[in-house]
Amino acid sequence: MQDPTLNKGTAFSEAERDALGLRGLVPPHVQGMEDQVKRFLITYRKRSSDLERYIDLSSLQDRNETLYYKVVTEFIDEMMPLIYTPTVGLACQQFGQIFRRSHGMYISEKERGRIAEVLRNWPRKDIRVIVVTDGERILGLGDLGANGMGIPIGKLALYTACAGIDPIQCLPVLIDVGTNNQSLLDDPLYLGLRQRRTTGQAYDDLVDEFISAVSETFPKALIQFEDFANHNAFRFLSKYRERVCTFNDDIQGTASVALSGIYSALRITGGKLRDQRFLFFGAGEAGTGVGELVVTALTHEGLTEAEARRACWFIDSKGLVVKSRTDLNEHKQRFAQDHAPLKDTLEIIEALRPTALIGASGQPGTFTQAVIEAATRAAGRPIIFALSNPTSKAECTAQQAYEWSKGQAVFASGSPFGPVDYEGRHFIPGQGNNAYIFPGIGLGVLASDSRLVTDEMFLTAARTLASMVTETDLEHGRIYPPLKQIREVSVAIAVEVAKLAAKSGLARETLPEDLEGAIRKLLYIPEYFSYV
Repeated sequence: MQDPTLNKGTAFSEAERDALGLRGLVPPHVQGMEDQVKRFLITYRKRSSDLERYIDLSSLQDRNETLYYKVVTEFIDEMMPLIYTPTVGLACQQFGQIFRRSHGMYISEKERGRIAEVLRNWPRKDIRVIVVTDGERILGLGDLGANGMGIPIGKLALYTACAGIDPIQCLPVLIDVGTNNQSLLDDPLYLGLRQRRTTGQAYDDLVDEFISAVSETFPKALIQFEDFANHNAFRFLSKYRERVCTFNDDIQGTASVALSGIYSALRITGGKLRDQRFLFFGAGEAGTGVGELVVTALTHEGLTEAEARRACWFIDSKGLVVKSRTDLNEHKQRFAQDHAPLKDTLEIIEALRPTALIGASGQPGTFTQAVIEAATRAAGRPIIFALSNPTSKAECTAQQAYEWSKGQAVFASGSPFGPVDYEGRHFIPGQGNNAYIFPGIGLGVLASDSRLVTDEMFLTAARTLASMVTETDLEHGRIYPPLKQIREVSVAIAVEVAKLAAKSGLARETLPEDLEGAIRKLLYIPEYFSYV
């Protein structure tokens, strides 16, 4: 009853109560899972705020994990915005205040030199998926230090809910090297190290020890990097991607779901990928990650890399990313174009005439009415992706995109927006949620026991996701499948990822003839098992 992975609460049968010595420890009426779900939802739906509902869900996860995943899986449309963006951002900001029970592992400076020993404290030994953050760049909210643990917890809940990966095989990790957020350091309820962030070689050595310790302790684990600052995210992806089974969701997952949305959007606009001109707002992890995958996709269609890169233009805080600038980081230099330096957004749109605006700036309201009107004049039917999270950071709302483009925009966002009615048309805006991608990638890696995660896997995932968008979806402007289909999406992606792992010589498991059937047998189903 104290172990959330084993507890059934009021659902323990009469025979189980006798066999396990539970008589008198639970109310006498035996209540099945369906009634437990109803009881939880009655209370949950009466809450006055999303943060209260988040706390309810977290408390349920802490006492009855099976029931938690039953609720989340059956009501995924309703629960997704609570267990992840946008509500998880608020939950991270208030993590110290709403903390109830430790979930996951905290690796801090105090564990330096003995991280492998500390990881062995985790009671489950067959860990297959780890999501790790250092809390420095949580969504668009910045440095939240140890409060960032809400992100790995939420991401791994989605691995289970969306792809059926058993929760006992999942481990959230927070690497705590301090925080530069003074308000947290001054907060008496802050749970992390009370110090400024460790940087430089000492920081790198700690992360390197963590990676080595995972390889030793959980040798089959996939490591997903999440919400690291730009200057570390790119370095770590480059450093570890050929050494261990790892990827960065902010760079590669975002890229895959965005590319999938582009493929679907082109079915509406009628264009071809090689004929598009993309203007990215924000040249950080998300923006350049999308750009790199677009380049990969275009080279697969026969363009040279140089030709493919000419399709991707970037705006950062100082204007258009061009070769004459001397202040560009390495990941920006790869997209620097031969063009006169420009700073005014409208002037840039008039000069480049992009067919797609990809927002990954973290700056709310970047897509103003004038910007969207200019993009509509340039493209006719512009692709408008406002991908910044949470909702408060979105470059524009769905309503604004449709109204300011006079219904011509093909819109998607990072956080969810409700349906929009405009001049007799009913639009269902797509949410470019990474949950369409990373759970399926993880399931495919697990099924094949792939040694590495490759860019090809994310390209394959994007194509697979796009193929599952129906004509009916497109008629309403929806460029992603409904969330209720997300397990089917994840299975389809997993099949293709596992095949690619085998084809690339990365699979450590021999794939069965009925690969899809074998993958479906891996899926965790939130049902109670009998103890007697």
